[in-house]
Order: sequence, then structure tokens, then C-alpha cells
Amino acid sequence: MNEHVLWTEEFRPKTIEECVLPDRLKQILLGFVESGECPNLLLTGSAGIGKTTVARAIAYQLKLDFIEINGSMRGDIGTLRTEIHQFASSVSLLGNRKLVILDEADYLNQHSTQPALRNFMEEFARNCSFFLTCNYPKKIIEPLHSRCSVVEFAVRSNEMVEMGNRFTDRLISILDSHDVSYDREAVVELVVQHMPDWRRILNETQRYSVRGSIDKGILSSVDPTSFEHLLKLITSEDRAALRRWVRENETFEPSQIFSAIYDLVPRLTQHLKTSDEIIHTLANYQLGAEMDIDQRINTHSCLVKVMELANSKKEAA
Repeated sequence: MNEHVLWTEEFRPKTIEECVLPDRLKQILLGFVESGECPNLLLTGSAGIGKTTVARAIAYQLKLDFIEINGSMRGDIGTLRTEIHQFASSVSLLGNRKLVILDEADYLNQHSTQPALRNFMEEFARNCSFFLTCNYPKKIIEPLHSRCSVVEFAVRSNEMVEMGNRFTDRLISILDSHDVSYDREAVVELVVQHMPDWRRILNETQRYSVRGSIDKGILSSVDPTSFEHLLKLITSEDRAALRRWVRENETFEPSQIFSAIYDLVPRLTQHLKTSDEIIHTLANYQLGAEMDIDQRINTHSCLVKVMELANSKKEAA
């Protein structure tokens, strides 16, 4: 096997049955495959959970001609008027429906591209279906919501253990296929830290597999974020170091950073009013994280505000 091939592509499931999903969600998706129907779908959920993989799997199983366009990279109105229009307006060589997969559709312009997409859905409804994937469904205009069947990729708390076990087994079979030795406890810990972002887990595993083994020795490096260090940066008001911290930990989920800061509030300040202000700040920035394209800016801005609040009493003194 080519060691330079991304495992996320090499081991991407080709069928819905192979996907690691809650059974209730898998049954919905299998219904589309078994019926042979291909409605417009809006696949929503967190990053790395399997939305694009599912879209491709349905296309493979139904033997659909399809194109895939990333909305964050080629989501301009010109792409719709050229690539999508040319593809959707032609007839499939196999006589089947055609499919347009618009990945990261929440990056499409709400005032130009998304309204145009609505018109394409209507114009080519007899010949072509559209699958839209997104992390933030609030960024998708209502007319597109109403033209799609919405499938929400969410793993409930009572499903997490089963999903984690399934993906751990999948990960171990991948490690075996690449002759990478491993400590099962280390693999489980890696899965637990990042689930249900299956893509990130697989990328992290491939990165660590270069050493030839996955063992407990990597666990301290699996999570590079030191919140104790962040606490010191905030209380010392070292703004330059804070910026570096954000840059070095940009792969960390913003929600996890906000939760960690929430747990650190009692150590940041003993003033109840200041504590409340920090908590309100975290809540507002967490909501903003759902809408911001560059998460680093939102996270950095939040931490700067927390730094100002945490040190305000010292300055008053």
C-alpha cells in the first residue's frame, strides 16, 4: 500500500452498510438505497462525522453519475452557471439520474449562489438530484431547506459508546492492514478524545503510525493543548504568547476550548460579577463560532476578552 495515500480516502466506505453511523440514521439512508429513489438531501452535522462519505456511498450504490464541488473553494455563482449547469443539463450515459454533491454548502453566498441553486433544483428536477452537506444549517437559506429532505448526523449520548467501539474496531483493522503495532488502550483513548470526528481520528492515527506503533507513549502528545499553560497566559496577560497558543492549537474544536475555560473560571477570578461576565462571554462566542468562517479569529477574540475580564480587578486594585 502507498504510504503517501491519505487513509481517509484509502479506507473511505463505499456503501451505507460500511459507514459508522447510529442504526436509526443508517436505516433512513438505507431506505433511499433500497427504494432506488434519490431525493434532494441536506446532510447536516459536525465536521468529520461522515456526511460526504454517505453522499458518495449513495451515489455508488445507485450507480449515479455525479460531480462533487466544494462550496468553500469553488462556491461562486460562476461555478453554478458553468460546471453545474453543463453537468445537470446533459443526460446520463447509463440512463440513471445524475447527482450534484455540494460539499460545505454553508459557505455558498446566501444572496447570490444559494438562490441560484434553488432555481437549478427546480429546472433540472426531472434529471438531477442535489446533495448538500453543511456543518451549520442556519447558513442555508430556507428555500433550500424546503426543497431538501434534511438528514441530521448527530450521535446521541447513549449511542457514543457503541459508535466508539465500532470505529475502534475499524481503526484496529486498518492498523493491522498496514502492519502497525498498537496498544488497544491507546487506540481507544485516541478515539474517545476526538469522536465523533472520525476523519480527524483517522488522520491523527495515520500521523502517529509513522513511528511504527501506537502506544501509551503518544497519549501525552495526542492532545497538544495545555490548558494549564493557557491559564498562565491569561493571568499573565501575555498577548503575544496567547496568539501563538491559538495558532498552535487551531485544530482543536472551539467548543472544547470554551468548555475548558468555563471549568477554569473559579481559578481566573474570585469575583462573582466577573465570573458571570466571563461565562456570558463564552456563551456569546460559542454561538458566534457556529457562524464564523475563520474559527481562529473568533477563538482568539474570545480569549482576549476573557483575559481583559480576568485581569480587570487586578487593575482596579
